[in-house]
Amino acid sequence: MLRDRFALYGARESCGQGLCGCCTVLVDRHAVSGCLYLAAFADGADILTIEHLATPDRLDPVQEAFIEAGAFQCGFCTPGFVLMTKQLLDANPDPSEEEIRHYLSGNLCRCGSYPQILDAVRLAAQKRKTI
Repeated sequence: MLRDRFALYGARESCGQGLCGCCTVLVDRHAVSGCLYLAAFADGADILTIEHLATPDRLDPVQEAFIEAGAFQCGFCTPGFVLMTKQLLDANPDPSEEEIRHYLSGNLCRCGSYPQILDAVRLAAQKRKTI
């Protein structure tokens, strides 16, 4: 629905089973696998996709951190990681290394950018403290 009807291409289907995180969107501030989430359940909900995270004038601090840390190679999984990081930092502004790893464990990066992704999450946490 997001891709075909609303031309929102950030949520990408990869596994089709809700196991990889590439299709992550936030529904009422909770991460869901877009490939499994029935559109009818979203009726009246607040839907946040990667396209809506930034303002016209500025990227979200999480997006800035991912760019600054080089936390991507092909970029296919990046929107899901960014949205999961936003949800994590909304719930826990100062997560430990273990909490970050656990929280992002449902997202897969086939390029292996995990060290940079962890750096980006830590940087995003710092950036959000200065806002």
